[in-house]
Order: sequence, then structure tokens, then C-alpha cells
Amino acid sequence: MRTYLSVALSAVLLLLLAVLVPVSAASAWVDLELDDTDRYLAAVSPLASDEAVQNTVATLVTDEAMKNIDVGPLQETVERFLHDTALSFTTTEAFQRAWDSANRTAHRAVTASLHGDDGRAVTIDLAPVIEEVKKELVSSGVPFADQIPVQETSITVLPADRADDLRDSFRWLRYCSVWPAVGTVVLLVLVLGLSLVRGGLRAGLTTAAVVGGGLVLGAALLRIAVAVGRDRVLDEVPGTDRDGAAAVYDALTASLRTTAWVVLLVGAVLVVGSLVGRVVAARRSRGPGGDGVTRPATGRPPA
Repeated sequence: MRTYLSVALSAVLLLLLAVLVPVSAASAWVDLELDDTDRYLAAVSPLASDEAVQNTVATLVTDEAMKNIDVGPLQETVERFLHDTALSFTTTEAFQRAWDSANRTAHRAVTASLHGDDGRAVTIDLAPVIEEVKKELVSSGVPFADQIPVQETSITVLPADRADDLRDSFRWLRYCSVWPAVGTVVLLVLVLGLSLVRGGLRAGLTTAAVVGGGLVLGAALLRIAVAVGRDRVLDEVPGTDRDGAAAVYDALTASLRTTAWVVLLVGAVLVVGSLVGRVVAARRSRGPGGDGVTRPATGRPPA
């Protein structure tokens, strides 16, 4: 009866950890990174040097400019020239500053969209970036640069329909904050401590193996959730914005992927360590005779 109860409790603990790990990671991520302007900016700021983002910005600037330019047979030549010039600008410090400014403003739109009452797409307005591009190109004497319109031109990061689907989940995760993670740590300490105190080393090692398995399973579920979420989000993003949206998504979820790998490593260490510990304990308990009985030395030679 006790064996069945132990197995049932182990199964419950395994499943509980498998659920708590991704929920804890996601709720802490929403509270500590996605809702925090400085951490959000720290995550997306390096994207100014990402080739996909740079190309997306250069393409948007060029497309908007070419709507106001008509040079007949030289149209493609001028378009290619403007694109290459705009792409070159994306490697400058001025572009980095403009990108950071745009994303600081975009963060307010992200939080408003994910936690607001009405459905709207999550976008990054590139108007400040385009304005800086235009100023730089005009000052450098680039032909037709003065015809680049400075208006709201956005990269869609999360379509409105997908934002509506995720809004309730984000509200719940935001409400939970870091407490699921704190509760998970407290649960692990209590379970491991009680098993060692009440059952001894062998019970403690068994519990550690179950905990490790739960952490491995939870980390795997978290990694799968991040990958599935990426596919679902990008499926509805317009083709022209997809590379840029993918770069933003990957940057924002980088900490979740890192958390998944860390938890997976900790879980694997617990599983392997507990198994090795059980083997070592079993060998010691068998004693030198190999039959589980430790024989004291008599000090007398055999007759």
C-alpha cells in the first residue's frame, strides 16, 4: 500500500513541476522583462545591428520614398540606390539612437495592446527612424532623399487577432508575477527536506530523481511553448515584416529559452546525481562480503 502511495505522490510531483516550470518562467518573464521598459529596451536594442531588421527598415524607407518618385526608366536604378544608401545608414550610431527611441515609444504600445481592453496589433512605429534616415541622407546630398515621407510606418510584431487571443493569458501571467516561481522553489525545498528527514538518504535520492525528471519535463514544455508561439505569431505577420518580427520575437524570448536550458541542466544533474548516489549507497550497504552483511574482522588466521 505504501509503495503505491509513494508512486502516486511521485507522479503528482512530476506533473506538478512540469506545469509549474513553464508557468513560473512565463509569469516572471511578463513581470520582469516585458512590462519593464528598461529591460524591454535592453532586449531589443541589439537588434539595430541585426541584418534582418536593418534590411526591413531600409526596404520600408525605400518603398515609402519611391511612392513619391517617378524617374521613368531610371526607377529601378534609383530604388536600388536609395535602398543601398538607407541600408548603409542602418550601421551608424545615429540609427542605433533612433532605433532605441522608437522602441521606447513602442513599449508603451506593446503593454497597452497586451493588457488593454481593445484589440489592436503590436507594432513598432519607425517614423523616428525614418526621420533620422532622411536627415542623414539629405545632409549627405543623396538625390531624392528630400522626398522620403516621414509618417507612421510600422513593423507588425503581433497581429491584432493574435493579440486578442493572448490578452487574457498575459493578464493572468502579469497578475501572478514572480510568485509561481517563488512557490516552486519553496515546494522543492520542502519536498526534498521532508524526504531526507523522514525517509533518510535513499528516500531523498529517490525524491531528487523525481524532482529532476519534473524539471526536465517542464523545461521541455517551456521550450516547445516558445517555439509554437513563434510559429503562431509569425504565421499572421505580413510577409514584408516577417523577418523583422521574427528578430524581435527571438530577442524578447531569449531569456525564456535560456531559462529552459538552465532548468533542463539542473534537472538532468539531479536525475543523474541521484541515480549515481543510489548505486554508491547500494554498494556500500552490501559490505565487503557482497551479501549485504558487513562482517567484523576477527584478527585470527583461518584454521
